[in-house]
Amino acid sequence: MAKQTFFELIKPNHNFEFIGRMRLLLGISLVLVIISIGMLPLNHFLPSRGHTLNYSIDFRGGTELQIAFDKPQDPALVRATMSDGGYPGTDVVSMKDAIHPNTFLLRFGAVSPLSKQKADLLHKALQTKLGEDAVRKFEFSDGGDKIYIRFNKAVETEAIVGVLNDAGVKNNAVQRFGRPEDNTYEVILVGLDVEVKRTLEAKLGAGSVVAIPSVESVGAKAGAELRDDGIKSMLFAILCIMVYIAVRFDFRYGPGTVAALLHDAILVMGAFAVTYREFSLTTIAAILTVIGYSMNDTIVVFDRIRENATRLRDKKFDRIVNISINETLSRTILTSATVFFVTLAMNVWGTGVIRDFAFAMNVGVIVGTYSSIFVAAPILIWLNERFFKTTGKPTKTRSSSANKAIA
Repeated sequence: MAKQTFFELIKPNHNFEFIGRMRLLLGISLVLVIISIGMLPLNHFLPSRGHTLNYSIDFRGGTELQIAFDKPQDPALVRATMSDGGYPGTDVVSMKDAIHPNTFLLRFGAVSPLSKQKADLLHKALQTKLGEDAVRKFEFSDGGDKIYIRFNKAVETEAIVGVLNDAGVKNNAVQRFGRPEDNTYEVILVGLDVEVKRTLEAKLGAGSVVAIPSVESVGAKAGAELRDDGIKSMLFAILCIMVYIAVRFDFRYGPGTVAALLHDAILVMGAFAVTYREFSLTTIAAILTVIGYSMNDTIVVFDRIRENATRLRDKKFDRIVNISINETLSRTILTSATVFFVTLAMNVWGTGVIRDFAFAMNVGVIVGTYSSIFVAAPILIWLNERFFKTTGKPTKTRSSSANKAIA
């Protein structure tokens, strides 16, 4: 029966020297980790940044709109127009869209056409013009598009509309709500997208905004909860992995695996901090995927080391590690290359959150493969030499030399 052969990128019986370069490459990893962590506070002081990471609406809270213009626009002019219209600090990012080539992504803190401060002013204006005891209840939630006002007496709808107009609160309708004797009115506000379009066209010209393909809003409180939940999910994933490693391996193997996972997560976040690409829930999902991929890659190498430590008792432990890395190298490169090129295609031809996910995976696959060899393995060797008997060739003891002399 013919022997089956499998494709190997790197032929058997090779012996690349990894151990001798580990200190240098481990030092490079340490420098990259320091740069990644250092960029997080540094971004607060860099022009056009101002945040630890370029948090998406998911985490920061606010509104994100895609605005398609009829002709090319200067991002600085769009930003200034939004600021003059009551939306300061608006991020304006040019997008590539085949259907709408002059499309920009606008991101700002407002989630409603009526801010809380403006709602408080409106409440006071109603009390001033309709009587201090006229307003019994004023309900408006941040991010909502409706106001509910309950009066102690019957009030004409036109009087309410007049106060709204004087306060600069744009609305589509003011109508009674509930039972007539409750004297409750519902104010339906103009949509935030309509307000933004009106603001832009007032400065850039009527018809300058062709379309608003997408509008997304998240409240600040919800964004903070999503950010905290994302951090908890990463910590929980690492904790579960530590439990698995504790069951699967002994003390020597666990710390190296955990260090490699932390190394990979920090470098992926560092890549987003340096490039200032958008950091969203999709990015958290990519980092969790990278953590799982890195652990799997490291465990494959460690399994081979553990097997060879039993089989090759006559060799020093660092040589066993080098042999094991060489034996799994072909599998590691083929697996990593498969994932890398698939996500690279997503990065090149994808759009939006798909591209950000693919970018995180591209970085994660590279650093995950690297850390399995040049982060986890050196820590394993150090722990073995520090706390365990090092596997190696048996040395001649004093008694054995004396017996040999007598013989």
